[in-house]
Amino acid sequence: MIDVSIFTLALAITGAIAVYRFLIYPSLLSPLSKIPNAHPTASISSAWIFWIRYQRRELATIHAAHQKLGPVIRLGPREISVNSVKGGIQTVYSGGFEKGIPEGNWYQFFTNFNGTLNMFSMARNKTHSTRKRMLSNIYSKSSLQSSRAMTSVTTELLNKRFIPALQDPATEGSEFNLCAVFSGITMDFVTGYQFGLAAGSNLTQNVQQRDHFLNMYISRQDYSYWSQEWPELSQFVRKFGYDLTPQHVYKANKEIETWALGMCGNAAISLSQYGSQTEKEADSPANYPVVYAQTKFAMDKEASKTASDVEKVDEAQQRLEIASEMLDHLAAGFDTSGITLTFLAQELSRPENASIQTRLREELQNLELDPETKLPNAKVLDAAPFLHAVLYETLRLHAAIPGPQPRTTPHVEGGSTLGPDGEYTGIPGGVRISAQAWSLHRNADVFPEPESFKPERWLVETGGKVEAGTTGEMNRWFWAFGSGGRMCVGSNLAIYQMKYIIYAIWANFKTRIVDDSECVQKDAYTAPPKGHSLIVSLEKAR
Repeated sequence: MIDVSIFTLALAITGAIAVYRFLIYPSLLSPLSKIPNAHPTASISSAWIFWIRYQRRELATIHAAHQKLGPVIRLGPREISVNSVKGGIQTVYSGGFEKGIPEGNWYQFFTNFNGTLNMFSMARNKTHSTRKRMLSNIYSKSSLQSSRAMTSVTTELLNKRFIPALQDPATEGSEFNLCAVFSGITMDFVTGYQFGLAAGSNLTQNVQQRDHFLNMYISRQDYSYWSQEWPELSQFVRKFGYDLTPQHVYKANKEIETWALGMCGNAAISLSQYGSQTEKEADSPANYPVVYAQTKFAMDKEASKTASDVEKVDEAQQRLEIASEMLDHLAAGFDTSGITLTFLAQELSRPENASIQTRLREELQNLELDPETKLPNAKVLDAAPFLHAVLYETLRLHAAIPGPQPRTTPHVEGGSTLGPDGEYTGIPGGVRISAQAWSLHRNADVFPEPESFKPERWLVETGGKVEAGTTGEMNRWFWAFGSGGRMCVGSNLAIYQMKYIIYAIWANFKTRIVDDSECVQKDAYTAPPKGHSLIVSLEKAR
């Protein structure tokens, strides 16, 4: 009898502790309990948000919850979403919240070569900052605009590859998938700057290779859920011979890695042939591997700081680290720019936006051309106001990465404070927290008629002259490239290449939509068109 009573008492105590820990505390007593729940079960379970992510309805669901409940919402017992500048992205991203552990596992998906880190997948700010210092200068606007290599790459790509490739379709009035065309030219831009033209890709002219690469790349995109959200579970079930990720994904990853490693190898050969020449001194600047060279030299220098006289750099490991970094840059650089250009082309080619396309063409055709390159100077093109407005409105309405960017709240005394008015205090460390560009860009108070394509919102008139310009509030809420110390390091390259590609098309051609039924943005972290297709026809404009 005594034994039964003790067992019953122990069971009751255990049950009471469980009820307190998993129901009463998170629902009523936790600092997070003051935050509105995006779902009735959010305070006690993450099941619903994981199910929403599995169904690929995350962006729309979180956005609707913010619209209804306000700028700070609770997605799970230890997960928050923010949709404000003050007390939101300013606190989290400009405030240096880390990608963190265990939440850093989410970013391990972006490692390459069996877990070899790159700048984007580094969880800790300190290691990220070290790598970023190695590379940020070559991605600055001033470096890109003054780079002999970038100018030579741009001239070669546009005048000898891209524009000629569009002449026949324009003459014949044929129809083609502009989405694939954009993927090819953006890849060539990025790899041309990374590795030099000779060592980089040529997906603009080699259509068969382009389509093969895109088929591999796209085949992986719908299988990230388990690896990102449940990495430990994925690894556990793999031990028993069951894989939550299809084998073709691993095969595609391997082939893409091998391709990137090959370009790195070719870039290393090119670099050795330049000897002591720098990019500014190079006899053939178009083939100088700018990003690869900078990464290699910087890693050698960093290694020399810590290595003793008897130690040598692990060249095999360094080779993988460089390749992982380069692969991350080329994947992000081509994919996001290609997505943006596809939706920009869709907007410009709509019949109702014919006047916008005409206005853009008139501006582009009136730009002063460099007599040597037959293209506008980089600074001249960058200053074109309506081009800037069209591109930024596309980035706002169709951000290529509109999804949540997870971070982790820090372990600090008194906890963190969130909300525009600092209304949520004492947020403990280790809580997953994120914002999404999709919602930030649809704040009607900042961007009136947020679902409408209105480039003019990015223009101001001063002294009778129209210039690119915005209110400070628009700039603060614009989040296509993130913010803070971990914002996109390649944003200037993205803007540079997209403006030149836009120039190449709409200064020379008129575009008309033939079929954009599959050009609908996915509800996903990276959001390409669902069908990876935008069928257009071209007509020569001159």
